[in-house]
Amino acid sequence: MGKIIFITGTDTGVGKTLLTGLLLCHLRQTGIHALAVKPFCSGGRADAELLYQLQDGEIDLSEVNRFHFKRAVAPGVLAESNKIALGRVVEALEKTAHKCECLLVEGIGGLMVPLGKNFFVRDLIGRLECEVLVVSRNQLGTLNHTILTVQSLKQAGILRQKVVLMGQQKRDFSAQFNEIFLRKALAPIGVMAVRFLGAGAGDFGVIRGVANKSKKVLARLVG
Repeated sequence: MGKIIFITGTDTGVGKTLLTGLLLCHLRQTGIHALAVKPFCSGGRADAELLYQLQDGEIDLSEVNRFHFKRAVAPGVLAESNKIALGRVVEALEKTAHKCECLLVEGIGGLMVPLGKNFFVRDLIGRLECEVLVVSRNQLGTLNHTILTVQSLKQAGILRQKVVLMGQQKRDFSAQFNEIFLRKALAPIGVMAVRFLGAGAGDFGVIRGVANKSKKVLARLVG
């Protein structure tokens, strides 16, 4: 079974899909057979469709995104999610991991988003033999959210983790201090910052080029 890297976040909309797409492009550009999935989607399916396109349709969209809920709410609050057991999700992900050298798994929202029958994102991470990338916004408020997320993973016995601060279009005053503070506060956990890459960095037509320009920091994240 290939190596698994789980990309979670401190919240929704923090840049998980952009980072997952960049890592997928980087790995494949460097000759590593990588696949990426987003097992849960609520509302739109654009994130999963981007990952599907970036791996040239090697696996079906239904495998990239196995559980899709049309309403934009946490999956676990919907009645239909009660049929989804944690073991079923783990089995599906491990099956995909056997098809590649590295499987990127993008989560939905943060650690405590309910997914199915009595389990959360953190429970899914805990059942996978994986490394974790915690994605957060490099802006005011990120210290609290990031430290709480890292501590929550530690409390669950999940120790192989790194933090990725995603640059914002409007850089606020805190952005120049967040990485420095978190490196000290979370040591020995690695903390890395990705600069703002442009409003269209996650578009299918440009993301491969963006990944090539960001290959140094991406290599550090997967290395």
